[in-house]
Amino acid sequence: MTGRIFKAICAAALSVFLVTMVLIFGVLYEYFSSVQKEQMAAEIALAAQGVEQLGQAYFEELEAEDYRLTWIAADGSVLYDSASDSETMENHLEREEIQQALSSGYGESVRYSDTLMERTLYCARLLEDGTVLRLSVARSSVLLLLIGMARPILILIVVALVLSFLLASRLSRRVLQPLNELDLEQPLENEGCDELAPLLGRIHSQQQQLKRQQAALEQRKNELETIIGGMEEGMLLLDGEDRVLSINPAARRLLDASDACLGRDILTVSRNPQLQQAVEQAAGGSPCAVQTGLHGRDIRIRVAPVPAEEGISGLAIVLFDVTEQEQAEQRRREFTANVSHELKTPLHAISGYSELLKQGIAKPEDVQPFAEKIYGEAQRLIALVEDIISLSHLDEGGRDLQWIQVSLYDQARQVVQNLSDVAQVQQVELRLEGEGETVQGVPELVYAILYNLCDNAVKYNHPGGSVTVALQGRRVSVTDTGIGIPQEHLDRIFERFYRVEKSRSKAMGGTGLGLSIVKHAARVLNADVRVESAPGQGTEVTVSFPPP
Repeated sequence: MTGRIFKAICAAALSVFLVTMVLIFGVLYEYFSSVQKEQMAAEIALAAQGVEQLGQAYFEELEAEDYRLTWIAADGSVLYDSASDSETMENHLEREEIQQALSSGYGESVRYSDTLMERTLYCARLLEDGTVLRLSVARSSVLLLLIGMARPILILIVVALVLSFLLASRLSRRVLQPLNELDLEQPLENEGCDELAPLLGRIHSQQQQLKRQQAALEQRKNELETIIGGMEEGMLLLDGEDRVLSINPAARRLLDASDACLGRDILTVSRNPQLQQAVEQAAGGSPCAVQTGLHGRDIRIRVAPVPAEEGISGLAIVLFDVTEQEQAEQRRREFTANVSHELKTPLHAISGYSELLKQGIAKPEDVQPFAEKIYGEAQRLIALVEDIISLSHLDEGGRDLQWIQVSLYDQARQVVQNLSDVAQVQQVELRLEGEGETVQGVPELVYAILYNLCDNAVKYNHPGGSVTVALQGRRVSVTDTGIGIPQEHLDRIFERFYRVEKSRSKAMGGTGLGLSIVKHAARVLNADVRVESAPGQGTEVTVSFPPP
């Protein structure tokens, strides 16, 4: 910093000095030129008077050392020249100063000689006899003057350089001394630095901004650690030498590792061969995913390299506990087997009746009953497939469902209206009581819960019985006067394809999936389902929805 200030001051001083010298030389040169022209005009006037009075005799005793005097006839021939032989000189009639003198009585001109590197001033005056007297003086050019004054100019430059260096050194120290003594930790408490007040204020504001940014980064770091610490998935970060940089509680639990594993090689944390293979592959630059068993759990491992400017700086490992998914997959396979079993009966019936009609074996009076049988079994298949699709969707969590504010009263009223015809056929009274609140949920799922509960209450009822849908706040109760459910079956009625009375359920056209849909839809909506029933006393199912 001192060197830069020193050089800047020196450069400024020398620049000012050189510019000043140029201006001075230029002004003085022009000034002396004008003075010289005035002197020549006065001298030519005196010489003209002498020539007019004495004629040729004026030149006999004339001593001209610093100037040149030329007497020119009216036709341009030279009558006399103080520096050359007049008889050998060329005609001067076309000279600029001669033309001016002949036309106006006085003329001036300047001519430059590249060879002699000097300028010659000419002034001419018209005499009474028509002749012209010319006076000329040689004047050196600026370059020649500079060459002639080289020694004093060099002395001045050396003096200026010495003074510039001394002053620049002293000024740079004086300028930097307050800067070197500044307290940057407390910039606003520095005294005697009025010129630096804007800079110190800016440093203070930047320090405050840096403190705020540091606090924000610290907060984000804490938030990130909190998020990673609360993840259900295990997460590890390895450095370039496969040492553990970070591990969250989930990873420690899945790997059965302790806090002491930080800084240790991943091999000392887990010797699972699949994990080691994934780490080696990711270290080569390719992400890798494997699934393995760890401590009785099914774990899916994903390892990805962390790129850097030069190669790979480390690895990120994520551990997913997929035990429940595998169990769900097993249940899905069992469900598929049950579905296949449930599909056989209607398909065999449809196939049998269709074959009788195709072969023409059926009597004409049996065609209509067969067709009704085929239609009924087909409708049962359609209902079964629709319920299966709904259950599969709910098994996946219903992530694509749109959550909005749902009015329980509107949904219950629509269900009652849609089942009124069925209830009338079954000779069952279906009524709606109370006024429910608005809950946050999925309209389709709320409707499915209420519809299946009401549909079962109507189907498994007695002629002349009743079904009451009661709304109270966020709670919906469906109460019937039907056949009831034995206590030993209450824990299993929500299982897929479970029927308390299989013959009655199939006769009523049930698929055995209605209550399963209720259970899964309630799980998606975070609702609670409770059942109270006794044989011959009816059933009450209560669904309580969570607050918004």
